[in-house]
Amino acid sequence: MMAKITLLNTIRGSAFEHFFPEAWNLERIDWCCSRKPEEVFVPEPWWHRDFQPVSCPTLGDFNTLMGHEIAYQVKLAKDEGRELILILSVGPMGMYRWAVEFLKRWGVDCRHVHGFNMDEWCDAEGNTLPSNDPGAFRNAMESALYGPLGELTVPEKQRHFATREELPTYAERIGELRAKGAKFVVIYGIGWVFHIAFWEPHFAADYASMEEWLQPTHRIAAKLHPLTIIQNSITSFRSRITLVPARANTIGPGIFMKADYTIGGVDGYLPCRNMMYQAQALWVTLKYGPDMWIPSSVMPQLPGKLFFVAPLAGPLEPEVN
Repeated sequence: MMAKITLLNTIRGSAFEHFFPEAWNLERIDWCCSRKPEEVFVPEPWWHRDFQPVSCPTLGDFNTLMGHEIAYQVKLAKDEGRELILILSVGPMGMYRWAVEFLKRWGVDCRHVHGFNMDEWCDAEGNTLPSNDPGAFRNAMESALYGPLGELTVPEKQRHFATREELPTYAERIGELRAKGAKFVVIYGIGWVFHIAFWEPHFAADYASMEEWLQPTHRIAAKLHPLTIIQNSITSFRSRITLVPARANTIGPGIFMKADYTIGGVDGYLPCRNMMYQAQALWVTLKYGPDMWIPSSVMPQLPGKLFFVAPLAGPLEPEVN
């Protein structure tokens, strides 16, 4: 019987042979994606006991539920009389509309919130896009969260962005706030290459061990993997790949792995054509096991919720559409 023809048995000698990060185990990635949909909820030994995947029937449900979780954490900190550190992700984005809606309905002002954008596009020296550039993450956060909150918004002096000057101060600022009792919440998405923020898998080559990998707090002018640039051309630049910068400033695991609580989101599903571009990211994050070459694989070790659009659980079988 003829063997099934896949990437795994055709990659040798192809243009893809040296394309992926060198320590990726493609067989294990494939195994993660071959699981039954209901297995997405089965806890693995390395999961934190308070980590929970949350299935959302539709993208609308995803945005509402994830937005509610963000708003709830803001309200909870307010009710407890605590400052709140929020690491903010630009991608996914639809949940911020609902976070604003809930906070306004509840009448919760955000003077106790300190927002830190987790990353930003930049040039080779770490100079970031102008704040009013339509592709800038700062512009996205001002438009989606800070602006719509109106009188309830986060004070401007408590909004921090991943510029060459400010990003290196994040760890100290966050440390000072935590020393005063602030709660630390990380909001994140997951990339095609399983990055958190723009902490790419190939960065692992710079570290001798997981212990070392967990230390860096940031990277300026990080070199992005080609898959990251391709993904963002689709999600943020309307397929115009020539507009996507090849570098970015980003937080590192020395920041995001110190969270008290995490709110993750995987929403890459286009129902109009039943197309999925983040199902693999979901499954590998949950089932691969902690590995510095798969940055998102460490997130289930932290307490929190990972929201996902239900069809991403699969089954992940071919469909020509």
